[in-house]
Amino acid sequence: MIGYVTLGTNDLARGAKFYDALLALLGAKRFMENDRLIAWTAASDRPGIGLSLPFDGKPASIGNGMMVALVVDSRALVDKLYQTAIALGGSDEGAPGERGQGFYAGYFRDLDGNKLNAFCIG
Repeated sequence: MIGYVTLGTNDLARGAKFYDALLALLGAKRFMENDRLIAWTAASDRPGIGLSLPFDGKPASIGNGMMVALVVDSRALVDKLYQTAIALGGSDEGAPGERGQGFYAGYFRDLDGNKLNAFCIG
């Protein structure tokens, strides 16, 4: 149902380095790029993530209560994504762990404060 999610940034080049490294762990590569936007996907029929300077020219800000969840196939990959995000300068929002009923997730923020998590079920 979801085709892509776009996150705001105030520094596209800095943010691109973060997402290039982080999303490479999921096999995602840039599929669209211009002077205001970069977007990544793992396949043309899979959802993507875009990073964009706001269209209205105002500073990007984070949405309170908004989060992007990245589904993966193993707890080990949840751990790796979380650790990579932190190593790239992201901040902790909840270390990887069991969140109940077989839901395993790690929560972090990117360099602009956007909240993401990596999760797997099982």
